[in-house]
Amino acid sequence: MNLRQVLRQRRRERLHRLFERHKRIHALLKEHGDDILRSDNFRKTRAHIQHGTMTVHNHCMNVARYSLLLNKKLRIGCNKHDLIRGALLHDYFLYDWHDKEYLAYRQRLHGFHHPATALRNAEKEYLLNDTQREIIKKHMWPLSVIPPMCREAWVVTAADKYCSFLETVGVHKGHGAYRGEKAS
Repeated sequence: MNLRQVLRQRRRERLHRLFERHKRIHALLKEHGDDILRSDNFRKTRAHIQHGTMTVHNHCMNVARYSLLLNKKLRIGCNKHDLIRGALLHDYFLYDWHDKEYLAYRQRLHGFHHPATALRNAEKEYLLNDTQREIIKKHMWPLSVIPPMCREAWVVTAADKYCSFLETVGVHKGHGAYRGEKAS
């Protein structure tokens, strides 16, 4: 085997490992969050931009993926069910936070107030446990002032900050909001 063939083989193996990892993560998201992923309101989050050109929907999916990866890489031992559900619902505020005319003055401080709104919306549709509530309520720490009290909330908070940074500086790019008649 010459050098070119060796490098191609290594690249193929690396891509295969990445594909297998993606499949495992997708299976976990479906197993623990299928009801959320199929809900009309979660699908409507495709119509709102979060950071840069990334939609709220894709941002929440990325945070769930990175939360799982961070948990595994650092061997934190989080409950995957709570981690995934909390990550998917952490930005479940269901409005366009960029629309200043629509939002009241208090809501314009989106970073401070959206965790409580997301928690209220999530509790209306889903049965949440204390860990999932903690993730949603505290994911904006230090803006939330009181730090997270469980490891799952710390992992989602870290993944959210990482994804937000990559989206804001343009490393992770979305395709913009879906503006069709129905967001599904």
